[in-house]
Amino acid sequence: MIEVIIVDDEAAGRRTLREYCAQEADLRVIGEFGDSESAIAAIRARQPQLLFLDVQMDPLNGIELARSLDPAALPSIVFVTAHDRHAVEAFELNAVDYLLKPFDQDRFRKTLARVRPRSQPANSSESQAAIAEILAQLERRRSARDDERPRILAEFAGHLHVLDAATVEMIESDRNYISIRVGRDSFHARGTLQQAEYALRSQPMLRISRSCVVNMNFVREVNRTLRGDFILVLAGGATVTSSEGFRPKVKEYLRGLKFGES
Repeated sequence: MIEVIIVDDEAAGRRTLREYCAQEADLRVIGEFGDSESAIAAIRARQPQLLFLDVQMDPLNGIELARSLDPAALPSIVFVTAHDRHAVEAFELNAVDYLLKPFDQDRFRKTLARVRPRSQPANSSESQAAIAEILAQLERRRSARDDERPRILAEFAGHLHVLDAATVEMIESDRNYISIRVGRDSFHARGTLQQAEYALRSQPMLRISRSCVVNMNFVREVNRTLRGDFILVLAGGATVTSSEGFRPKVKEYLRGLKFGES
């Protein structure tokens, strides 16, 4: 029996993996987690043989989480990713596998066909070394992309437009869609706020509420509400207010902009 832990910060992603695992006689899910910190403790304590690990998570992403584990006791790792093309290239080296969202049961079972031999004790040493190497390669690829300025495809007035990340002032989420503010125009695209934050990681994006991230390069004025929330006025004229839960994070960022403070 292969013991499995699932780590994905999206409930729908965990549910899909759990349901697919339940249909495999040799898999037993012993834990599922929506955040990296809880997952690390459970992985170290339970020592699963197979780990389904989302790439984009907070506060540690999937690569950082894997790096925090003991290299001598790594389980077989299957990364789950939505859009990281460099991750896909690295995973194709066969040291570990990947699942590109959205995936179906057929793709899931192809992954298991590659993972199952690595769960055998005779191959554990070779598997651990291969996984450690592919993690190092993937981390290098991700680091090399830090200076890239990605572009985003979004719709406005019935037409698709390619937006430069450096021009995006704000992004708000609405269920499965996001609204992208560029100047006085609002573009729309299908996706999640988390995916948008990752795509715009080259910019100083700050989450000010559960549904809004702001490019701090475009903040022109800061005010406070009576209860202490921050009101941000952007270059294009939009005005957004931070929520109570994100107030400390905004305050800390703004404090760092003051002269004489680090």
